[in-house]
Amino acid sequence: MTIKVDTVTDAAGTGAPNIPDGATIAGTALASVNQMEYTSSGSAPGSPSNGALWWDSVNELFKMYVNGGWFEVKYTPPPPIFFGGRGVFGGGQNTSYARVNTMQYITISTTGNSTDFGDLTINVEQVAGCAGGSRGVFGGGYDGTRSNVIGYITISTTGNSTDFGDLTIGRSSPTALSNEVRGVFAGGSTSASPFKTNVIDYITIATTGNATDFGDLTLAKSQVAACSDGSRGVFGGGDENNNETNVLEYITVATAGNGTDFGDLVVGVDSAAACSNYTRGIFGGGRVSGGTITNTLQYITIATLGNATDFGDFSATEMAGSVSNGTRAVWGGGYGSSIQNIIQYVTIDTTGNSTDFGDLVEAVNKTSACSGA
Repeated sequence: MTIKVDTVTDAAGTGAPNIPDGATIAGTALASVNQMEYTSSGSAPGSPSNGALWWDSVNELFKMYVNGGWFEVKYTPPPPIFFGGRGVFGGGQNTSYARVNTMQYITISTTGNSTDFGDLTINVEQVAGCAGGSRGVFGGGYDGTRSNVIGYITISTTGNSTDFGDLTIGRSSPTALSNEVRGVFAGGSTSASPFKTNVIDYITIATTGNATDFGDLTLAKSQVAACSDGSRGVFGGGDENNNETNVLEYITVATAGNGTDFGDLVVGVDSAAACSNYTRGIFGGGRVSGGTITNTLQYITIATLGNATDFGDFSATEMAGSVSNGTRAVWGGGYGSSIQNIIQYVTIDTTGNSTDFGDLVEAVNKTSACSGA
């Protein structure tokens, strides 16, 4: 027999019934049914029930009692989204050595040639690019003067860039990295002595406006390569007083401050291009001492301080643009024996030589790139 009760009221039918304290359900006092056992204290509660919760106020840890032991309950946030499936190359110098405002894009997971995306706000070379998942940002560069212009695009939607704001100082050949919130621009060449700068400034990618001072690099230099795992940003190599440096230094992207020593590249290089996933950063190509353009790929584990390790080789190039979808690292354009339209890629987690990807619509040198969406 099944008895279904929709409403229980008191004897007068005017309110809730008054159930005595001694009432039980399946032998458990009514007052204890469906209650969560919770304690906040500096020492473990005595005689806890299975599933009891305890805030360990001494160690500031949240714990649950399971089958005779206390286990820490942790929340691991999802990784930041600061790259994506589309790579966009912006600006540079064409085969006539003229500055361009051209943007072109690829689908990183699918090999093939690039497609026209739209135009930057200015014709510019030696620009720096970064992204915050959905929005890409290009800043600085040389447009006849050392530019402080920042422009942005929506990576999923082809079209021209829109004015974002200004860097703290105009400079050519800065570098940039990002997490899902901040874009950080570092180094470059200025129009006044001592010409090379150690300035680091940053923007909030989702909010247009001018850049803010972040701190300083350990060295004043230009033509640095940069990458990030979303937490830590690493700057590698660069031109310091017309000498190629092998210095690696890092910042915590979310916290303003100066660069700190990370280790050394396998070889000192300027004008390399770098990209990364949540674990590795890969530095590709560039110019080594004596002016030789190198085919070296070298990598670091971003979370672990130390020197770079040889990754493999690719088509020798400098001043290329580089993008990543977290699986593949892709380099496009740059200068080898001439201004190139070559696109080449590697699988980030597997060392080895690069593979041909396709061609840029327009061969460009001194370009930059970002990925997202």
